[in-house]
Amino acid sequence: MPDSGKVLYLTFDDGPHEQATPFVLDQLKAWNAKGTFFCIGKNVQQHRDIYTRILDEGHAIGNHTQNHVNGWKTVDEKYIADINEAAKYIDSNLFRPPYGRISRFQANFLHNIARPAYRIIMWSVLSGDFDRKLKPERCLDNVLMNARPGSIVVFHDSTKAWDRMSFALPRVLEHFAGQGYVFKSL
Repeated sequence: MPDSGKVLYLTFDDGPHEQATPFVLDQLKAWNAKGTFFCIGKNVQQHRDIYTRILDEGHAIGNHTQNHVNGWKTVDEKYIADINEAAKYIDSNLFRPPYGRISRFQANFLHNIARPAYRIIMWSVLSGDFDRKLKPERCLDNVLMNARPGSIVVFHDSTKAWDRMSFALPRVLEHFAGQGYVFKSL
């Protein structure tokens, strides 16, 4: 269960990515911060060394499906199969649905039928770094204005989010560390 003290939970979706994930890891290390990386199975297969670095540096990982499928647009059996395929490469009971989209049946299956049972992790603060129409400063403001003790903040370690995430993340770490926050993994 997340801590509601002066703690933030920084999470990163869609990696590992050859440029973005090492940058994130370097930033976290500079601030003695831990994060949680919700990985896509096919990206873990392509960037096994970066995935290993995430684990070696003490961060948490979670399943984000094999192919970043949308639970609202995917037949239940195919959705579950995609999660199971990713589980071959990602050893975690944490799961975040891509796009935050998951059906009631899918969630029930992951909680009550899948073994081990998954903990579905959403977020309380969306940086918006995936939105190419947003300026990097807006993504930073989204986090600074909305994060509170115990917040789960989502960033993306991906090509699409790079310009905004690489601007916002160092400033988020500096700002909240300066206010006495610590950054923990889930």
